[in-house]
Amino acid sequence: MTAAPRTGGMARGRAWILATRPKTLPAALSPVIVGAAAAAGDGTFVLLPALAALAGALLLQIGVNLANDYFDYHSGIDTAERKGPLRVTQSGLIPPGQVRLAMAAAFAAAALVGVYLVARGGMPIVAIGVASILSALAYSGGPWPLASHGVADFFVFIFFGPVAVCGTYFVQAGVLTATPAVASLGPGLLITAILVVNNLRDIETDARAGKRTLAVRLGARGALAEYVLLLAGAFLAPGLLLASGVRGAAILLPLLSLPLPSRWCERSRRAARTAPR
Repeated sequence: MTAAPRTGGMARGRAWILATRPKTLPAALSPVIVGAAAAAGDGTFVLLPALAALAGALLLQIGVNLANDYFDYHSGIDTAERKGPLRVTQSGLIPPGQVRLAMAAAFAAAALVGVYLVARGGMPIVAIGVASILSALAYSGGPWPLASHGVADFFVFIFFGPVAVCGTYFVQAGVLTATPAVASLGPGLLITAILVVNNLRDIETDARAGKRTLAVRLGARGALAEYVLLLAGAFLAPGLLLASGVRGAAILLPLLSLPLPSRWCERSRRAARTAPR
């Protein structure tokens, strides 16, 4: 399969920056920050493993972004008709072989960071690392891509919520408590909500390409309902932390952003009105 003609005269460096999808990277870093904050609250924060977890999460996110770009091009899901940010493989900005090589390099670098984290946390971190890389590859690639069968939402919640937050906490504290487990609900639900918005945007082109995301399966109204429920759950998480015995006014700071979801839901509702039912 050959790539489309190159788009404009975009500089090579800018094309590679675009390939990493910089706007997605804060989503990868936020659960690590939550895990580090939970460790700090329990008096077990250690800087170096926290920074290593941050670097590993960043590299894994870049790897999965490149994998998604590469595999969706090869499967015919990414076409010139798709909405949203430009895809470097489909647009011809970067040859597919180079995108595949960069993907492998990102995962290899994440594995190298993981060597240090394994030294800190042992076999549980091996399991987390292997599962994270395999799931990242299976998200868009392999014989049964997760994103094409309506189960990606579940995997995004698990890996961006409990796995990332609790894993970060564990490599610092050496044990797990209820605090990181409860704290992981907020980032997990919010980042899954980002996926739902993207899938709602792409519902028409995904359906034509045979990509059966959960949004395609539920329809636009069902995807909007999922989005609202995810946001509601995320904003309940601070209350669950208080109920679990964690104290401190800072826990309630996320509630200051409560006016934002109404705007997000309204934008998503307008998108749902124009999407196929």
